[in-house]
Amino acid sequence: MGQNDLMSNAEDVADQFLRVTKQYLPHVARLCLISTFLEDGIRMWFQWNEQRDYIEATWSCGYFLAACFVLLNLLGQLGGCVLILSRNFVQYACFALFGILSLQTIAYSILWDLKFLMRNLALGGGLLLLLAESRGEGKSMFAGVPSMGEHSPKQYMQLGGRVLLVLMFMTLLHFDPSFISILQNLVGTALIVLVAIGFKTKLAALTLVLWLFAVNVYFNAFWMVPAYKPMHDFLKYDFFQTMSVIGGLLLIVALGPGGVSMDEKKKLWHLYKWFAVFILLL
Repeated sequence: MGQNDLMSNAEDVADQFLRVTKQYLPHVARLCLISTFLEDGIRMWFQWNEQRDYIEATWSCGYFLAACFVLLNLLGQLGGCVLILSRNFVQYACFALFGILSLQTIAYSILWDLKFLMRNLALGGGLLLLLAESRGEGKSMFAGVPSMGEHSPKQYMQLGGRVLLVLMFMTLLHFDPSFISILQNLVGTALIVLVAIGFKTKLAALTLVLWLFAVNVYFNAFWMVPAYKPMHDFLKYDFFQTMSVIGGLLLIVALGPGGVSMDEKKKLWHLYKWFAVFILLL
């Protein structure tokens, strides 16, 4: 009973947070989500020569193609961020950022680094949630009444986004025998499973936001490292990439898990139950 009371109180806190922030939470979520693309696009401008030389040396593609690669990253990322923040052609912007993310995964050899690959996939999950959020709901026969047994592409995109998003937390698990590490792994695993299957989703996602933000500030404090050191850029990129995953989780908090989730099935079960009661009363 005590555990049920604790869970109910936690859900009440999450609902209260959502009521207070519902006006601007989606905007904050979008800003966080595109932050890594915004930062990387700006970095392409200020480190033009370094990025071009790296691509030219790695792929032996020549000066012109390497410059085109950097220019494509710069314009594609900054342009996509502007479109998303202005709410214009959001779907096209998401597809453009998907393309940039895929291109970078190959160009920077992320494909062979499991940790960074999982983080890029998590970032792709955030974009998938943003793409789902930009799609309008199909018109139903009765306004305000959920459709029975029908799943739109948007709902499957939300499912895929949730599953990909939690890959970020797989990179944070530490396999050592200390009590704190074991406890963190157990709690973190439970939360990411809840988000993936869509059960108690808003509460689990909000808890992961708080946890991930604390871990991000503690481990990726790039502002504490001098700008001339290579670790500064590494931590900075990691920081904003993590902020993008936080943005994806905030979208889940703001918009819910979607139709393909246990939370939604629970709503439909209650709807069926009350409909049966109504029929019996007749």
